[in-house]
Amino acid sequence: MELQSDKVTVQKSQQELFNFLTDVNNYEQIMPESKEKFQVKSQDTFAFALKGMPEIALQIKETREPENIKLGSTSDKFDFSLDVEIQSLGDNQSEAQLFFHGKFNTMMAMMVKGPLKKFISNLAENLAKI
Repeated sequence: MELQSDKVTVQKSQQELFNFLTDVNNYEQIMPESKEKFQVKSQDTFAFALKGMPEIALQIKETREPENIKLGSTSDKFDFSLDVEIQSLGDNQSEAQLFFHGKFNTMMAMMVKGPLKKFISNLAENLAKI
C-alpha cells in the first residue's frame, strides 16, 4: 500500500527541518490531536499510540542529509516505512512531503487505509505549523 501527503511549506530551511526531524523528541510536536501516548525509546526510536489504534514504534532507519529521512516500523506485524522528502525553497523555507509504504494483506489494507491517510496528512499539516 502506497500513500502520500500533500506537499507542505515549512518556515525552516531544508537543513533546519532535516535536523528537527532527525531528533525523535520532536515528533511529539507534530503528532495528531488524537495522540494518547508518546514515548522516546532511544536516540533513534519512538513509540506512539493514537485513539483506537495499537501502539506503533518507529525508528530512523536511514537518512540522506538534508533531503530524506526514512522511518521504519520496529514490528514484524506492521511492515511499513514512512519517508519524509524535504526540498529547499530558499534560506528560511522548505517543502516537505510524507510517503507511506506498507506491506499489508488486502483485508488489513482496507481497514487501515483511511486512518493512515488521515495520520500522514495530520503529520504534514502539523509540520507546516512548526
